[in-house]
Amino acid sequence: MQLKVPDAMNADETMQLKVSDAGNADETVLLRVVEVAATDKANASSGRAADGSGPGRSPRRRRAPRSSPLSRMSAAAPGPARLAARVASEARRLRPRYPHADRTGWRRWAPSWRQWLGAVLTFTGLSVVLLGSAYAATDIPENLNSYATQQDNVYFWSDGTPMARTGWVRRQAMPLQDIPEDVRGAVLAAENASFYSDPGISLSGLGRALWRTVGQGETQGGSTITQQYVKNVYLNQDRSVGRKFTEAMLALKLDNEMSKDDILEGYLNTSWFGRGTYGIQRAAQAYYGKDVGELDAGEAAFLASLLKGAGLYDPALSQANHARAVERWSWILDRMVDTGALSKSERARYKAFPEPLKRAPGYDTGKQSDYLVELAAQYAKKAAHLTAREFDLGGYQIYTTFDRKQETALTDAVDKARKRARKDDPAKAKALHFGASSVAADGRILAVHGGPDHREQGYNESNATTVPAGSAFLPFVYAAALEHGVHRTRDGAATEVTPQTLYDGDDGIAVRTPEGPYWDRGGKQVTSRNDGGKSYGRIGLGRALALSVNTPFMQLGMDTGLDKVRDTAQRAGLLSSSFGPQVPALSLGSATPSAIRMASGYATFAAAGKHVEPYSVARITRNGSKVALTKPAARRAVKASVAEAVQSALADGFRTAHPGAATTAGVAGKAGTTQNDTAAWYVGTANSVSTAVVAYRIDLTKSLEPLPLDGIAGSPGDSVPYRIWSGARGIG
Repeated sequence: MQLKVPDAMNADETMQLKVSDAGNADETVLLRVVEVAATDKANASSGRAADGSGPGRSPRRRRAPRSSPLSRMSAAAPGPARLAARVASEARRLRPRYPHADRTGWRRWAPSWRQWLGAVLTFTGLSVVLLGSAYAATDIPENLNSYATQQDNVYFWSDGTPMARTGWVRRQAMPLQDIPEDVRGAVLAAENASFYSDPGISLSGLGRALWRTVGQGETQGGSTITQQYVKNVYLNQDRSVGRKFTEAMLALKLDNEMSKDDILEGYLNTSWFGRGTYGIQRAAQAYYGKDVGELDAGEAAFLASLLKGAGLYDPALSQANHARAVERWSWILDRMVDTGALSKSERARYKAFPEPLKRAPGYDTGKQSDYLVELAAQYAKKAAHLTAREFDLGGYQIYTTFDRKQETALTDAVDKARKRARKDDPAKAKALHFGASSVAADGRILAVHGGPDHREQGYNESNATTVPAGSAFLPFVYAAALEHGVHRTRDGAATEVTPQTLYDGDDGIAVRTPEGPYWDRGGKQVTSRNDGGKSYGRIGLGRALALSVNTPFMQLGMDTGLDKVRDTAQRAGLLSSSFGPQVPALSLGSATPSAIRMASGYATFAAAGKHVEPYSVARITRNGSKVALTKPAARRAVKASVAEAVQSALADGFRTAHPGAATTAGVAGKAGTTQNDTAAWYVGTANSVSTAVVAYRIDLTKSLEPLPLDGIAGSPGDSVPYRIWSGARGIG
């Protein structure tokens, strides 16, 4: 082979390499000589080769890069292994390399589209596997939960004997074919218009529900009818992500294993509609007094609105509920037109809201037992922190504080008085009402009289704040003065008050402030009056209370401070909601307490000044298990010496007014009258039990304004309320 070397300084020349005949003598290899780098020139001049060898040394051979094991394996391996190697090679390309050298700005740190695609595919694959596994592992429970198997609530007397078994919680399963199309259409329009086409769950609705669950937002909505049915019959009502996930899995499986008609039928027969009812049939009876087959589209639309929350849409509960019910009722009817359940012409027929019944019919535990059950149920839900829905589930045993013997005695005494009034003056007796209650010194409500019959008169007269307390309020004014003293001047120190402190007891005296007479807003000087216009001259406060002299206490209230009078009365047991304007008339009983609260207030004086909020339930169990119950504790309302002084004056008053009564120790009481003769009271204590009785007249067919008694309640010395009180307490 002949090698012709060109001039090293001439880079444009080529060198020809003559290949020997052993190769191919006819071919010539042309080598283009590139420009020699400056470093190479320097090495040449120094006698060192570019590869680092010195003069006289043979140049080092540069070894070719060795291929990776993966490359060698892919080259030598059969097909499957070669494929696996190729996949691994591609996976390496997805490996993040940060920052990207070929990008600028924030894109240097952003994942590539391959990485995004890989993440999405991985997440999707894992989700499908997990959801598929969860679906396969989900079994529909064989037993329905307690929401689908309602029970009665049982009430007991204080001695442990059964008092009443409520019949509210009943459910009558109705076949779907017996439920009118309008009813079904209203429910579907309100809750799940796509029921017959969806897979049992709504992904968007489920997402909203989960968001509300995590964010503690509104709990309504977000579920299909299938999901709601699953929750009603298989799950509990807690708000957790786990429960929502289980609900969705069960709904999917149930939708595949049951027909849509069967699911809808089950849903309509297990849903809660309020008023203690589960199922559309009982709801129709509770709200309209008819069977579901008799409902029209308007009534059906209202019942469908209750599925969103009966506590918000039952018009009987509040005026706000009524407004919400009307608005949703109208929306559901419009929605029925959109879904094809109603035509526009049919929709036009429903212009007036179909008012439901004020209360559910068929609550038949007994005439007075109804009032007792109502009172105990209200207290039980509050003290045990139970929602109406939870309580309506049933299964509760409510042990009340009601004493069977005292309840019978009080009821008999009222019935006797009512019969006598009807005989003496039938016309006036038609509007005559009696409210009564007995409360122990420790707060237990022992007996109440709520009215003639709960089925005829739904409201409880023992708990009604209808008429003023009148002169029965005077002990609270007296207690406030004994507790706080009086102020003769605006900025002067308080002066102590005793039962012997003298006040003007004359009729018609002017009420005064430290600056002079008190004038009302009409520019008229305010004066106080005694019953019968009688004057007593200067009289001690204890004696004035015993004789029920009004005028000293109207001035005493001003001297003590009306704010202190009101506060003392509230601490003793009266509710703040029963008080009106803070004017001088407050001291003469302008407040309108219930019989229960008046009895509770007088019980505070009998209990040496300690007050316990009145309560009607001693304990609760559910299917034998104890239910936590918040019971009221005793607290100091007035000093013991103050309570003793008040109780002493009331005992003197009882002996003065009824000298011939056969009494036992500890009997004290006072009559109460109003200046406009709209109410007559008697409140007294015997054997540590305070009983309050009030008589008044209201014609409920005309208005709620009290009417004058006009003598039908007896005279102050021999009043009908006193007869009831003495009969109930066994005092002749």
